Amino acid sequence: MSTSLSARVRQRFTFFEQRIYWEGRIRRLDLSNHFAISAAQASLDIAQYRELVPDNVKYDPSLKEYVGTPAYLPRFFVPDARQYLTQLLLIADHALQPADSWIGEPSENDAIPRLRRKLSAEILRPIVLAIRRSQAIEVEYQSFSSPDPEVRLLSPHALFFDGARWSARAWCYRRSRFADFVLARVLRVGNTKPGNVPSSLDGAWHRFVTLRLGTSPKLSKGQRRALELDYGMTDGAIDVPMRLSTVYYFIRHFGFDLDVSAVSPERRQIVWLNRDEIISIQNGTTDRGEHTG
Repeated sequence: MSTSLSARVRQRFTFFEQRIYWEGRIRRLDLSNHFAISAAQASLDIAQYRELVPDNVKYDPSLKEYVGTPAYLPRFFVPDARQYLTQLLLIADHALQPADSWIGEPSENDAIPRLRRKLSAEILRPIVLAIRRSQAIEVEYQSFSSPDPEVRLLSPHALFFDGARWSARAWCYRRSRFADFVLARVLRVGNTKPGNVPSSLDGAWHRFVTLRLGTSPKLSKGQRRALELDYGMTDGAIDVPMRLSTVYYFIRHFGFDLDVSAVSPERRQIVWLNRDEIISIQNGTTDRGEHTG
């Protein structure tokens, strides 16, 4: 495969292959519309691609489309089922316009409605800039534990999604510790100043641990096998690496913090196999940070 191709040409070849792989066909017009290039340039791209990979596609004059051959093998991208389904979710969530996706005609699909957390670009932008510039920023914040909003000075260094909401990981000058601050609870952002707390001091953020998960022994053999296939388990278990600061959210998401006797195995299908090990690490860490701000 030629290494002299420009990044833009490789991008167009990737799009071309994605359409062929997932939909089995592509038109010259699809290429020109998506990349805002002329029909002549699209024709040149396709001709160049067919010179490089002559056995991958052929032109169907009856359909006036290029279709994959039985020997089709992508050369410019690695097929990924998660990537395809994520594109569908982004389109369904109105976070991606169909015209901006490499999916041409999505298969009929749906997803359960999401309870979206409020997100404001006017709030997010100065926090992102503070992260990039290593600044401290003043925010008015409504915490879950306080009756009224409070003004805090934070030094944010990362953004974090816990499966339901976005937070800023930041040093809180008032409490002298790192904590997670839910973006939707920031009512106002104020002035900034140079930050003086390096993110490298956030030990819980930079330390990684591995949670080992398995299927509930209370389930039937068939049920356990189905779950092993769902999660791609090996020998009935799977290892999940994550930051120490995110363990709290992960165990709450899967209900590992609930009393086992109060939850049926059908509802608690996955069990935490190395609980004692991870809890010991958490208890032995002096800087765990606050889990919610």
